[in-house]
Amino acid sequence: MKTSMAIVAAVVSTLLIGSAGAAAVARWPQLPVRIVVPQSPGGLTDLTARLIAPRLAERLGQPVVVDNRPGAGSMVGTDLVAKAAPDGHTLVVVPSSITIIPSIYKHVPFDPVRDFAPLTTLTSYPSIVVVPPALQATSIKELIALAKARPGALNYASGGAGTPTQLGPELFKSMAGIDIVHVPYNGGGPAITALLGGQVQLYFGPIATVLQLVRGGKLRALAVTGARRSSVVPEVPTVAESGLPGFEQTTWNALLAPARTPPAVLAQLVTDVGAILAMSAIRERFAAEGVETGGMPPALLAANIKSEITKWAQVIRAAGIKPE
Repeated sequence: MKTSMAIVAAVVSTLLIGSAGAAAVARWPQLPVRIVVPQSPGGLTDLTARLIAPRLAERLGQPVVVDNRPGAGSMVGTDLVAKAAPDGHTLVVVPSSITIIPSIYKHVPFDPVRDFAPLTTLTSYPSIVVVPPALQATSIKELIALAKARPGALNYASGGAGTPTQLGPELFKSMAGIDIVHVPYNGGGPAITALLGGQVQLYFGPIATVLQLVRGGKLRALAVTGARRSSVVPEVPTVAESGLPGFEQTTWNALLAPARTPPAVLAQLVTDVGAILAMSAIRERFAAEGVETGGMPPALLAANIKSEITKWAQVIRAAGIKPE
């Protein structure tokens, strides 16, 4: 009898939870939905949000507004969402640097894992490893051999300390066992200018920023840093297949909600955003920017965020990058 009563109680509990979830979706959204972008207008993260927003509004029947809240290395806007009401009316598009922030800054006002409910990735792209044509290296194997023959003689440019353009080469250095010198610049533009001018010999940067220089013969592409080849430059091999197995660096943008947002609301968002990402117009627009459409499911995104926090913390410690 007790067992039967327990079964009945469990069934009733499940029905109540399901009913509550359905009610949450039925009541949502009651207000305009805000997508916070923790960066200034312009750039891929902002563009991603603005491409998704109007199509999500059509599906939800409520306005979806993009709210740029830059500052403190993306922490201002991200923290705003971490502390927002978990009702599905406030979301955030975060760059993958959210996994670097805990190791770069001493005081981070939010926990990237605890304070958010991951929904899906929106875009992703590898970096591309480029060198001047005059450098005597036409492959990753030759680059590693050259660096080992001339320790400390080669320089790599970055768009700033602690950015993905530094962390990619630092991971490369560690895995390849080579000594190349970091030369930071104030942004990707000056870094590329230094590369073209011969002040540095190596750069790991977004494909879109150097693609025309590669196609024009002003830079040589050695490899892409993703787990697989890029559809934008399918002829360029990955670093892993070029002699450094296991190497991977992928930059992404992802959609997150505040933790404790009702599961039914999260599920509806995942469904709606997934449908938007499947649209040919969206895929083509992202491809024009040199990036691939996302779609990573919530559980996998959550695991990826955790693993990348650990991965980049190790790289940052090894590189001696001090928290600010």
